[in-house]
Amino acid sequence: MAFGETEILKGISARFERGKTNLIIGQSGAGKTVLLKVLVGLLQPLQGQILYDGQDVTHLTHKELRTVRMAVGMLFQGSALFDFMTVEENIRFPLDMFTNWTRKEKLDRVNYCLERVNLESVNDKFPSEVSGGMQKRVGIARAIVLKPKFLFCDEPNSGLDPKTSMLIDDLIQSITRENNITTVINTHDMNSVMEIGENIILLYNGEIAWQGSASEVLGSQNDYLQEFIFASPFLQRLRKAALDQGLSDQV
Repeated sequence: MAFGETEILKGISARFERGKTNLIIGQSGAGKTVLLKVLVGLLQPLQGQILYDGQDVTHLTHKELRTVRMAVGMLFQGSALFDFMTVEENIRFPLDMFTNWTRKEKLDRVNYCLERVNLESVNDKFPSEVSGGMQKRVGIARAIVLKPKFLFCDEPNSGLDPKTSMLIDDLIQSITRENNITTVINTHDMNSVMEIGENIILLYNGEIAWQGSASEVLGSQNDYLQEFIFASPFLQRLRKAALDQGLSDQV
């Protein structure tokens, strides 16, 4: 994948596992957002394949792509809710676009999704009338309203406090497991990496520099991963203190 003469993604080959939270991590400019856009079809790769259940989606017709997109849910970084629509209307929007369900069937599904994200009785509120964390949960409800097989999340914890971030992480992981969804999350949040990172891909300069699970992160000697983990001054001081105390095997 390239923009002009600048190559952004370089020979990436990865498999995202069903029923697990697959994380794409890396520093700013590593290629995370571009990779996510390629995966969901917002950008067309110059070469290679993108397989959904073995089907290459890079050469499908518009009609064929519509069928695939009905199986894809997307949680955007800023939630991307329509300000002029109520919460109920926002969540119902994909149903209006892709189904011929009755109004009652749509309302039942909307209410189920709201209940699933612990947001009962906010149907008639507008996005501006609920908190940032609630907006994110509305975004999740909209992303799962079509019962997707694939869920893509772009920086789901962006702008949220630590407690709310943990709630969002837990919610995404539980929905993933309950529905056996292939979930791909673009994040730089180390809490997310350590708490829900079941299959983690680290990008560095447009290439995969490391791949593993949360349980393998701290024990890895990969330089690029260590650089990413201990990027903050606080963690660097914490690591140095541990090393000074002879606890390097725990860092």
